[in-house]
Order: sequence, then structure tokens, then C-alpha cells
Amino acid sequence: MQPLLFPGNTQFWYETLRSMSHIAYGGAEFGEVMATSARIKEGDYDSWHTEWTATADRVSAEARRALDAGHTVSARDGFLRASNYYRSAEFFQHGRPCDPRHTHTYDRSVACFHAAAALFTSPRIEPVEIPYEGTTLPGYLYRPDDSGAPRPTLIMHSGFDGTAEELHFSGALAAVERGYTVLTFDGPGQPGPRHRQDMAFRPDWENVITPVVDFAEALPEVDNSRIALLGSSMGGLLAPRAAAFERRIAALIAVDGVYDLGAVSTRHLPGDREEAERMLRAESAPELDARMAQIIEEDATARWAINHGMYVMGVDSPRAFSASYLDYTLAGGIAERIQCPTLVCDAEEDEFFQGQPQQLFDHLTCPKTLMTFTAEEGAGAHCHPGAMRLALARIYDWLDTTLAHRA
Repeated sequence: MQPLLFPGNTQFWYETLRSMSHIAYGGAEFGEVMATSARIKEGDYDSWHTEWTATADRVSAEARRALDAGHTVSARDGFLRASNYYRSAEFFQHGRPCDPRHTHTYDRSVACFHAAAALFTSPRIEPVEIPYEGTTLPGYLYRPDDSGAPRPTLIMHSGFDGTAEELHFSGALAAVERGYTVLTFDGPGQPGPRHRQDMAFRPDWENVITPVVDFAEALPEVDNSRIALLGSSMGGLLAPRAAAFERRIAALIAVDGVYDLGAVSTRHLPGDREEAERMLRAESAPELDARMAQIIEEDATARWAINHGMYVMGVDSPRAFSASYLDYTLAGGIAERIQCPTLVCDAEEDEFFQGQPQQLFDHLTCPKTLMTFTAEEGAGAHCHPGAMRLALARIYDWLDTTLAHRA
């Protein structure tokens, strides 16, 4: 999709499209996104933060007035949009060190979502804390009704930069509308644990998912024989990694599929893969450090990804971030260990992981489906933000059919 805004900065445009995509499930208004974007200076992170914060402050204040006046539906809707706008405001503030304002905007995003969740009557949305290695992971439990009946259940997590709150707009509400019990959460490296407990990402994601499944199985609303797992973006690698070892997963969805992040971190480096890995892991590689500094200067997406990546991986240099990606792979027979039916989604114009979904699909030996979304449909961008309802309809139709065979 050609940029409607920020034609000289693909990352600014993608993040704007991402906010627009949440219109489908109440996370934005088109006019609010356009008006905010018109005030932003292209490529200027400070301008981005200032204008999105201003919009979020205005929308949340109006929601608070509506709540005080007893207009609960209007308040709920306003808090949902404010939560998403604060999330967007915080988006470009990470690095080593982070912009000190990132804590305020993140906290406001979560607070507004909690305020909205408390005002839902159908579905019921409950903030939860999932026990994990002596601490907890934050998440949300969505119940379609108050019956307490066990239902097919979808566990959802995001990837490199998404939040548990954002999952409301990009799949949780759509799933609960279809009768699923839904459990969303942030794992290590993702916003809640990174902000609150200083937890960085870990590649052995099965050690994250197993306690989440333990938590889910103890809930009366969960049919333990029909628990599906969905991972978005980098979650399209993390979720398959977990499913390779956690046998209680009845169905797996990768939106979009990722096979090997090492291929991403080495693709612009000189030499073959072995040489690139050696340089990334070397104690000193000044020429490579200079090359990476040049990439950050020239490429808006790389500038964001590397700065954010240092934050979420808990490392102090661009090269250390790229080296950390080498540990995130499904090669070496890991993909082949997955046994449950698996849906791998692909985006025709994916800016981040082009070719990776097909690679994952080719390595799977389980029952598998490859689902490609196209530019003609408006769904060709990474994780399909241009056509959220279309994408989720196809994904959940697949899940409905797959889990029906286990009823």
C-alpha cells in the first residue's frame, strides 16, 4: 500500500496505518488519526510523541467527563481510543537509554485500557497476573458470558513491540465475539514485564508458554483439549518455538510466520552467514559497528528497530542487538517438532520478514496451511493492518474448523 502520509518515512507511515487498523474494533477514529498526523513532523520522534500524547490526553479527558456524567458506553469507547493513542505516543521512545517520558505514556495506556475494561459488560474483561518464575506476567482474560462453561480457548501474545492491550484490537475482541475464551498476555521483553520488572526477551519461549497454559487450564471457562496459541509479528517465531515443545497446544497460528531472525540481522552484512555471525559475536568489530551506524542513519525502519531492539533485548549496542537475533530461530529441527495443526500467515508486501513465512511453512511436518494476504485486498502489509476484519475473519474461520475436529 502506497503511503497516504509520511511518504519519506516508511516506519512513520506503518505506525500510522497500524493505529488506523484499530478503528475496526474501537481503537481509533480516522479523523483523530489524520488530525494528529497532520501535526507531526516527519521523522521527528519528539514531534510524534508530543502530538500523539496531546490527542490521547484530550480523548482520555473527554472519556473521564463522560464517566463522571454516567455515560458509560461513551466513556468506555473514549478510554479504548486513548489507550491506543498513548501506546502510539510511546512507540519511538525506546533505546539505550530510553526517553524518560516513555514510562508515563506507557502507564497511561495501561490505565486507560483498565478503565475501559471495567466498563465492558459483554464480553467480561478481567486483568490477570499469571504466575511466572517467582513473579507474574500481566494479561487479560476475556469471557464471552457469565456461564462459566468451558469453551475453546485462544492464548494470544504479540512480538517485538506490541502490547497486551493492543491485542484487544488486533484479535482478542474478534475471537471472543466468536465464542472463544481469550487469554492475552505480555511475556519477557514485551512491554509490561520490560517496563515493570526489567525482563528482556528470551528465545526459549516454551518456558514462557508452559506456565501460561498451566494458568489457563485452571480456569473453568477453558476447554483444556482445545487451547490454541496465536503469536503476532516476532510472535510468529516465538509461538511456534513454544508449540514445538508444549504439547498441550491444540492449534497454532503465526501472524505472520517467522523462521529465523538471524537471517534478518545478517542480510545486510558483508560476507556469508558464517562470517556475518562471527563478526556480530566478536569482542570487537569496529568496521561492522561503523556500517551499522550508517544503516541507522540511512534507514528509518532500521533506526527504530535497532534502538527498540537494544531496549527489549537488554543490550547496549546495535551490534549486540543484531547478535541477539541469532538465537531466535526454528532451524535445527525445531519447526519439525511441531505436531499440532498450524496456520502460517504471510503478507505480500511485508517490510520486515519477507520470505520468512514460506520458509517456516516449508519446514513444518504437521498439518499445515499457508494463508497469504495481498496488496489488492489492502492486507499486504506486515500483520495486515490495512484489512483487520478481513484478516481476522479468515484466520478465525480456519481456527473454528480446526478445533471443531477436536470437539
